Amino acid sequence: MMRAFTEQKMKRYAEQRWILDAIISSVGMEWDQPRLGYTMYPCGPDAVGDFRTVGMRTKKFADMHREFAGAAKRREIKAKAFEAEGREVSARESFFIASLLYSAARWPIFEANDLHTEYNDRMVECYDKYIEYAPRPIERVEIPFGDSFLPGFLALPHAPKEGEKFACAIGIDGMDGSKEIMCSMYGDKMLERGMASFVYDGPGQGECPVNGLYVTKDNHMEAAQAIYDWLIQHPHIDKDRLVIFGISFGSFFGMQAAAQLGDKVKGAALSFVCHEPGCHTIFNMAAPTFKLRFMFMAGYDDEDEFDKFISEFSLLPILDQVACPILIQGGEDEELSPIECSEDIANKLNVPRKLVWYEGERHAIGGGSASYLGENWYSMLADWCLDRVNDKPAPNERVRINGFGQPEVESY
Repeated sequence: MMRAFTEQKMKRYAEQRWILDAIISSVGMEWDQPRLGYTMYPCGPDAVGDFRTVGMRTKKFADMHREFAGAAKRREIKAKAFEAEGREVSARESFFIASLLYSAARWPIFEANDLHTEYNDRMVECYDKYIEYAPRPIERVEIPFGDSFLPGFLALPHAPKEGEKFACAIGIDGMDGSKEIMCSMYGDKMLERGMASFVYDGPGQGECPVNGLYVTKDNHMEAAQAIYDWLIQHPHIDKDRLVIFGISFGSFFGMQAAAQLGDKVKGAALSFVCHEPGCHTIFNMAAPTFKLRFMFMAGYDDEDEFDKFISEFSLLPILDQVACPILIQGGEDEELSPIECSEDIANKLNVPRKLVWYEGERHAIGGGSASYLGENWYSMLADWCLDRVNDKPAPNERVRINGFGQPEVESY
């Protein structure tokens, strides 16, 4: 799996590894966040058995990659059998599920070793096969960036008519996910609303560290510019109707993207917040996997040097560059980034903003009564994005969704 050095280079991870294994043995592999749920979600109900089997079989941290990879291989075999029989719909579904399982198998390996690279290659190949049989136009793109590239997928709602252009939602995931989970196989929130979906791995995310492209404090801003420059040249993308959405650490990168692009985008929707300057809570108080993962994303082996590096991460210096409306959604019991940091950002913005807190919810909204009984966060986000590309006036309000699902609204 990983070299001993990789696991030992972060002090708290080395000290707490035995605790992590004990927690996984008793609680399961979703000890810190619903990783089975959010990786399975884009696949639909057919993947429940695959992912739940992984969950049942995982008893310690080292099991995670092999169980995900085993499930991925089984799905890939099914996909190839369906393909050989000419059952293209069944084949594409299984190739998609296999790709996301391979994507998840990469996550617990915090170095670009041969095994990580093998899982990455299998993920790409399976997704390419899904694209081959997909029910809509999808293209994999590799946008040059420095000495490497930014990999992404552009999906259109349907085959375009001559001259037809689509509004486009640009999706940025967090540190533990990848672009593959940002656009659902069926019923995607953006595609169903008539928008194109462009999802990509930014520096340090997904495929990028395998290819030597690491995150810095501001290169996601340069990445956003490169994505924009490519998208506006596409014959079926309306350059005047672009919106950004970012999830988890993508809420940080998404705000950077909004600052970089200014009024070239119609809005930025940011959910599952990671807005704390210096990122102390997520990297020093939460599960040790977060910090070790980000050290890999940033290309650091020395923890002290990484601490200096991450201390410079802050959105406060760039807020005056944000020129589009902003949506921020979070859990009121957010455990990875203090909610007052997001409150502070919202208060300092000079644009219409909607700040939404779900009572009793943690980082990954969806585990309590506020989200079960109230408005689904993802539907709210998608409708907000659609309103922005359709030039509807943006709300300027603070909303608390209480435990009964009722919105408590006050204006800024």
